[in-house]
Amino acid sequence: MEKKIVFLDVDGTLIDYEAKLPASAKAAVDRARANGHKVYICTGCSKAEIVQRNLPDLDGMIGGNGAYVEDNEVVVMHQGLSKEDVRHIVDWCNDRHLGFYLEANSGMYCNDYMLEQGPVVMVKYATGKGAPAEVAKKSAEGFVGGFIHLQGEDLYRDDVNKISFILSTYQDHLDSRAEFPHLIANTWGGKGEQALFGDLGPAGITKRHAIEVLLEYLKASAEDTISFGDAKIDLSMFEVCAYNVAMGNGGPEIKEAADYITTDVNENGLWNAFKHIGLI
Repeated sequence: MEKKIVFLDVDGTLIDYEAKLPASAKAAVDRARANGHKVYICTGCSKAEIVQRNLPDLDGMIGGNGAYVEDNEVVVMHQGLSKEDVRHIVDWCNDRHLGFYLEANSGMYCNDYMLEQGPVVMVKYATGKGAPAEVAKKSAEGFVGGFIHLQGEDLYRDDVNKISFILSTYQDHLDSRAEFPHLIANTWGGKGEQALFGDLGPAGITKRHAIEVLLEYLKASAEDTISFGDAKIDLSMFEVCAYNVAMGNGGPEIKEAADYITTDVNENGLWNAFKHIGLI
């Protein structure tokens, strides 16, 4: 088959919700690349989070839901929040006593409240995705343990892709939309009003836009692209890619929009789809 460019969401697609990489997923990526296809991750995570993960070798990454684009360690695009926006969000969250973390390529920086609230919320996140209690606790400790704790003006950084904050209630998300109308406000970690986190990022930044920027850089056509996702945020990838795969563990919106639905991430989902499509 002609050489393809493959875009993989990370959590729930390439790795499971406990951040484990199935051996079959690594084998699928390795074999597809050996066959001459290019494989990129396209994720909400920033580079600092990705380097902490045990991922297969890749051709590059799209991070921060599209704020950062990298091809073979060359930075193609990086468009984060302004320092003024970061200051405003930091002060707003602190005034509301909300735990938050700044997602930058250099690291993940959190406030005092995140150290208190983060472990409890991340246990909820992991158990909500089906992890047993002990595994969820360990996973939450690892996640919060990866943060760099800062206080005061040290949090007013100029290298931030986006900011995730804990929702005390869904109203925090609604209020963030009103407070920051020029930014994009999302939620994650649960459906609708069950969401655990809100996040704020620069306008115009989507996975779709980032893929278009990368394709232009590669002088490649969207006709040769395939995307894989499990969540609503991945729908923008589906808008631009020629062929789209939903994971078996994905939500109803992503499955409805998919050309093919594979098995769950932990049931050789990636391997089965790569084989079905002919990448391996």
